[in-house]
Amino acid sequence: MAKLDGVTISRRTVEGLSAGEREAVFWDRELLGFGVRVYPSGAKVYLAQTRHGGKSRRVTIGRHGVVTAEQARNKAAMVIASIKAGEEPIPAASAAVKGPTLAEVGERYLREHVAVRCKPTTAAAYRYAVEKVLVPAFGSLSLGAIGREQVASLHYRLHKTPSMANRAVETLSRLYYMAEAWGVAPAGGNPCRFVKKYAKRSCERFLSEDEFRRLGRVLSEVEAEGMVSGSGVAALRLLMLTGCRRNEILTLRWEDVDLEAGELRLRDAKTGARQVALSPAARKVLSEVPRKEGNPWVITAQGAGKRLSNLNKPWLVVRKRAGLEDVRIHDLRHSFASRALALGESLTMIGKLLGHRQVQTTARYAHLARESVKASAARVAESIAADME
Repeated sequence: MAKLDGVTISRRTVEGLSAGEREAVFWDRELLGFGVRVYPSGAKVYLAQTRHGGKSRRVTIGRHGVVTAEQARNKAAMVIASIKAGEEPIPAASAAVKGPTLAEVGERYLREHVAVRCKPTTAAAYRYAVEKVLVPAFGSLSLGAIGREQVASLHYRLHKTPSMANRAVETLSRLYYMAEAWGVAPAGGNPCRFVKKYAKRSCERFLSEDEFRRLGRVLSEVEAEGMVSGSGVAALRLLMLTGCRRNEILTLRWEDVDLEAGELRLRDAKTGARQVALSPAARKVLSEVPRKEGNPWVITAQGAGKRLSNLNKPWLVVRKRAGLEDVRIHDLRHSFASRALALGESLTMIGKLLGHRQVQTTARYAHLARESVKASAARVAESIAADME
């Protein structure tokens, strides 16, 4: 713990406090028992502490930014006076605080919202966040009893896995939104509003021309050697040649394929129904995939009517043989977009090719577009310079 020597807690002094590796409490010099706790996440929470009857009581006042330093000081003075007088410093819990627990609302959220409205992969992510993170942390608490400082603390505890930390807060926020709509959460009481998410690290990887050639050669080799099934190889080739998402290929049915028209008609893609144009190379891959009687799937697995559920094992074999161990399956989709930009396609067209619903999603490739423009400018200038010399 620390103390603000010779300084009164104010907006200026609190905003000047830096977060450390461990949480710390700074005490005010003028009002004894009035302090501010600084979490490693940067969250700052006012508190009041004093003793009565030989026992110490500490009460959370509110989060800095939600309440001002002056408001916190006034409330702390009243809380300290109440404790010393032997009175309860916090009013009896309201109906909202006595409402259903997070575990109860979480179960309803998964059943009535996630299971009905979300795609299977998204639903699995939400279910994991609720059952493995939120319920263990807050399951026995009512929604009205979960404060911002508690959410900020959970977020920090997960900081070594920033994606999971962000997903937990996002899931909790969505849960509160639905609970408020159902009338079982206090209006405007979402404790996630001021929790700043960790920055996402870009891990996009784009294949070069040489790497594409290497990957194509290895796919032929592992299929010929029987190391990867024909279905697995076909799936990877289609990912490379269409820019589709993994599950769009794995869940592809023959009734969705129109080789004559040269397109796939995806009825349940991530962003809704869409058509995917097939190049001659992609049509050739599909035309060579054997159709199994009674099996509706294009990418089949052993067993009647079954399909491949994932490509992890074949991809590990392929990328190791090709020396591309830092490349993820999803990077094939990024590489499709990268090649399109290199060939002069606009971001708008690439958004249509990839099935993006929002322009912001395609905007991640803007830096590649700038690189393509620079490369084109360099080629033109070099050509002119050669003539001038």
